[in-house]
Amino acid sequence: MLTLAILRHAKSEWDAPADDDFDRPLNPRGLMAAPLAGEMIAALGLKPSLILCSSAKRTRETLDVAMPEMKLPSHTEIVTDDKLYLASFMTLIEVLRETRDVHKCVLIIGHNPGLHEFAVALAGSGDTGPLTAMQDRFPTAALAVLEFKRSHWRDVRSGEGRLTAFWTPKKGLETGPRR
Repeated sequence: MLTLAILRHAKSEWDAPADDDFDRPLNPRGLMAAPLAGEMIAALGLKPSLILCSSAKRTRETLDVAMPEMKLPSHTEIVTDDKLYLASFMTLIEVLRETRDVHKCVLIIGHNPGLHEFAVALAGSGDTGPLTAMQDRFPTAALAVLEFKRSHWRDVRSGEGRLTAFWTPKKGLETGPRR
């Protein structure tokens, strides 16, 4: 069994004096939401041994602010990757499939619209309420957790994931009846 947690960066500052989109920092709302996402990761009992994070400032800040709340071991591997900046579904699935199988739980921190497309494409089942909520929107600081009945990341395919949790800072943990 493999577990994938997908976290969209927290709310960023549009009015910041940055040269480009890549350097936008988190805004005050984002700085409040990121630790809540970290708390939810811990509350769900997730222990990613690998964190794949876009190299953009807002994703790195999301990780920095959420990390203390995740309560992860100090040996958790963190990879900041330029390929994850505004990555498409195809890039995200490629990066995931290249993941070493020693990592049974992985956290990816990235950007929309690719991250939303990635989560929706992978989730083939799960409780109706959370699945519908995730399909409708993947707002800033949203967290989706998917499980795969696979042993190798290279074998993960669209529609094979079971959504086990969907959380947003505004709505909290989505719940719903089983499909």
